[in-house]
Amino acid sequence: MASANNEQEFENVQDRLAIPRQTVPKRAPTERVNNFEETYLPLQMDMAIVEASRCIDCPSAPCISACPVHNDIPGALKLLEMGDIVGAANKFRETSTLPEMCGRLCPQESLCEGDCVVGFAIRPDGIKQPPVAIGRLESFVTDSQRKEIGGFPIPTPQQTTGFRVAIIGSGPAGLTVAEELQLRGHQCTIFDMWPEPGGVLRYGIPNFKMNKELLESKLSSLQKLGINFVNNTKIGFDITLEELHFDHGYDVIFIGTGAGVGNLMRLEGEELQHVYQATDFLVRGNLKPYELPPGQQEQPYIGKNVVVVGGGDTSMDCVRTAIRLGAERVICVYRRTENEMLGRAEERIHAKEEGVKFLYLTTPVRFIGDENGQVKQVELIRMELSQPDESGRRRPVPIEGSNFMVDASSVAIAIGYGPDKEFVESAPFESNQWHLVEVNSRTGQTNIPYVFAGGDAINGADLVVTAIADGKRAATWLHSYLLGLEKK
Repeated sequence: MASANNEQEFENVQDRLAIPRQTVPKRAPTERVNNFEETYLPLQMDMAIVEASRCIDCPSAPCISACPVHNDIPGALKLLEMGDIVGAANKFRETSTLPEMCGRLCPQESLCEGDCVVGFAIRPDGIKQPPVAIGRLESFVTDSQRKEIGGFPIPTPQQTTGFRVAIIGSGPAGLTVAEELQLRGHQCTIFDMWPEPGGVLRYGIPNFKMNKELLESKLSSLQKLGINFVNNTKIGFDITLEELHFDHGYDVIFIGTGAGVGNLMRLEGEELQHVYQATDFLVRGNLKPYELPPGQQEQPYIGKNVVVVGGGDTSMDCVRTAIRLGAERVICVYRRTENEMLGRAEERIHAKEEGVKFLYLTTPVRFIGDENGQVKQVELIRMELSQPDESGRRRPVPIEGSNFMVDASSVAIAIGYGPDKEFVESAPFESNQWHLVEVNSRTGQTNIPYVFAGGDAINGADLVVTAIADGKRAATWLHSYLLGLEKK
């Protein structure tokens, strides 16, 4: 527990700025490559309190503005500093439905921590210190609260309204809409095409970033809240939106199907055996058979040499999964330099620590197979960055004659995601050229009055926290719509 005069000990801002960032413990690379346990280890209470004490509670609180759900970060850290773990956790829960997961998965360095004044404050000794470890503290207080009370807190819903809501997709946007509306008294049912609920939280996040027990506990709490889950059901094929509304009596429908379909490179040999799209590679490598459809229950073939194409967080998930599945050599191929990589720097650091090799300014030309139709090599070509174009971005340009080969027993392609074109084209709502659902920006409503949409389904592939923020906005819109029905 914090001492009674802990706050007085750090009344002076410079005293707080003088506190060095606490080292967040994590498993050694030699240990973690042999399992799928979370990379980071739990903080100790005294360490968490010291780290929280680094917050200077600045009046402008840019960290709040930088957070897509606008968590009261200084308020939560102040409570933690005084030893009030449950109060700090509840402060995060006021604005976020999934703070445990955001603490683990958000790119805090470009959000709340990126705007933390502590990270760029001028100190008397001139020594620069990193920002407060907001993400790790968010995970610490919410994890600690669950241990203390025996699971997720389950609020009491308002009196039932009699309205029924169908939610398509059980990712962060769908789960958020369901929780928010269930608490307002509306009966929510979540439909998903996968065998188990969770969306990207189950099928896109490896266990070494977030243990699935956390997701299972959250889903259990939502079921206790009264939310229903229907899996192995593809909307538009097994049942249509019109049937949900007119035949099954759902008053309003929310589309939260995300953007989980991997982009293709459209190169020669992409159809070879053991050339995987990132999602297929990750779900086979990280999940148990009962969580997968019959055609995906076998682990991906790994062999000795794995090549992963791409430079985002998904490519880091693939390379780190390949290492854990026994690959002797894993190469990440990216067509720009490390400076242009869009993923988290800490994920690249973890990958390098675990033995992954990086080939920058390099891209595949074709995939070469053996007589059995299995990939055996990748032909690569070196790239150089052009002069900045009108947008200011330097584009990668192939260097003629720089082709070379690398052996590949398996390949994972992780070059971005898009929405489910098949689902969008089967539905009666309007979509754009990228197959994103078009909605009224003020209401989240599609051209069909009873159908709303949000999250990656309207924005394209983005962050868990932006999907939560979208889900909270959408829940407000759907609630207003249902209240309007009630008045008629």
